Amino acid sequence: MVLDEVWRRLDGVEPLSGPHGGPLRRTVKLILDPLVIRPVQHPQCAGSMLSADGAVLLATRIHAAADVLRATAAWFTLLKQTWRGLRITEGNAQDLYFQRCFELATVNGLPDPVRDRAAAESALREIHGLSAGRTTQALKEYLADPARVGELTDLIHTAWRRRPRTDVPDHSAALADLVDACAATRFDDAANLADLDAAIAASVGTHTGIRLWRNTIGGIPQEFGGAAHGIGSTAQELGLTLHPLPQPPRVGESASTATLGLPFDRTIHERIFTVLQASSERADLPPIPELVDAEIARACAPWALLDESLRVAAAAGAALAVTLCPLGRTPGNGYVPGRNATPERKATSERNGVPEHDGGPVAVVRDPSETAAQSLALAGTATGLLGAAVGLTGTAAGLLGTAAGLLGATVWPGTAVRVSPAVAGLTGAAIESAAAALGQEGVPDAPTRSPDPVAGGSAVSVVRPGAAGDRPTGTAGAEPDGVAARLVNSRWQREAYVLQARRMAVRVDAVEGPLGAIAAELRVPWRPYLRRLWARLHGRDVREFPVYAADELWDLLDGVARSVILDHRMRVKRALAVSAVAEPGDRESRVG
Repeated sequence: MVLDEVWRRLDGVEPLSGPHGGPLRRTVKLILDPLVIRPVQHPQCAGSMLSADGAVLLATRIHAAADVLRATAAWFTLLKQTWRGLRITEGNAQDLYFQRCFELATVNGLPDPVRDRAAAESALREIHGLSAGRTTQALKEYLADPARVGELTDLIHTAWRRRPRTDVPDHSAALADLVDACAATRFDDAANLADLDAAIAASVGTHTGIRLWRNTIGGIPQEFGGAAHGIGSTAQELGLTLHPLPQPPRVGESASTATLGLPFDRTIHERIFTVLQASSERADLPPIPELVDAEIARACAPWALLDESLRVAAAAGAALAVTLCPLGRTPGNGYVPGRNATPERKATSERNGVPEHDGGPVAVVRDPSETAAQSLALAGTATGLLGAAVGLTGTAAGLLGTAAGLLGATVWPGTAVRVSPAVAGLTGAAIESAAAALGQEGVPDAPTRSPDPVAGGSAVSVVRPGAAGDRPTGTAGAEPDGVAARLVNSRWQREAYVLQARRMAVRVDAVEGPLGAIAAELRVPWRPYLRRLWARLHGRDVREFPVYAADELWDLLDGVARSVILDHRMRVKRALAVSAVAEPGDRESRVG
């Protein structure tokens, strides 16, 4: 909202603006974020919600770059005119030219339509000269020959018949351990625990891909919408194909980013098209005929990938994806804590309802799934209770964050912390205030205090949305999922749009539109995650960039999760911006 408001005050930037006057999505992605706002250097401007100081700083940086932005818009107009004159049809003009136009504007200022046309033509020839004939138009022409299409179709059928179909072992446990060990490398010197080379040598990725051809891999719990047999997940359930089993790819006649199929359903044309679209230096790629032949072999291989390290990465990503639960593990979301935990991961002891740890009671972050139905009955609607908590604390996790902050420690979902009488009183008062605001006599699972003979204080149980109730043997503060799942879930569950989606998930009336679509995706989070992961692995496979180390694998898996979160956040922003334009109201300006 702040960025949109500031942008509308600028003049001369219409070529970089949308039909409603706000900045184009690519303007934000390619120019404003990396070149003007620079959120890494200015973290006050980085959050989805800005403070007053952050809003002022963002406005200041945009206004300071106003002249360069006007010149950028003028250069973009000139390049497009020259582009049409040269009859160039390759690529998206915004993707290819926005950042080059900003560079030209910074160096040369406003362009002269006559004097600078030669500079514009030179820039265009340089940009398109990097393709070295590897263009989407060349691909389309190569695949337009009927005789060649027949040959390629026969090649596909031959490669598909020769796929390995032997019995292979299930590596679910090894993959779960590998993912957790990779995540642990970010906190300590545990790289030796993540034996990526052993997984590659054992063909873990290949075996898992073969199992997908045969129908299942270990994965989505049955209660969470998994396979009826409850022992695995199909490629269809994982969101990789629309078919019950993966089908041989077609050659395809055309491709568009707006109509791409699911990963395993994409045609050869679509698979190469996406690679060409994403490549800034296509001269490094093989020629079009070699790209097509290699893609046919790749499409008929396990995970539709050729490199074993990337297949292992795909299998590890699937192992992580099925543990993601941004909406929390509640009956309303299909996941029932306890049914999905192994017997070894059950809690071993409790005393008076409070698990023991180091000899005394502790504060436990409990899973609200056991009382979700009661919560709805007492609160009337999910929006009532959770909305009040959000209003009073800023976020649904605010109460937990307060306790953690006063203790000077980070509290992960499902962990145990000691709470002093002051913190217990403060936390209890805050939750009781939320109940009072609703006119309730109490809140389900409200804080309960019990004497702590060790600490001399009280133990308070704090409700944390999304936390799991099962506790592994010997670790009183852990969740049934490993460290990797806790890291990603804790980050995802703190997002404001996820809190809103939790309320949508239990509404009787269906929520439509972009926000409803995001809420629906959050019920099956493994699908957008695996689709994005596969796209990245496919690009690396074409460019022959394997994964070499455990920390590199975790950076890849965690980066995909962050990308999905940011994508959802941007979609929410766009939906809210469209809503604000459609229903303009008197909004208080935050930028002065």
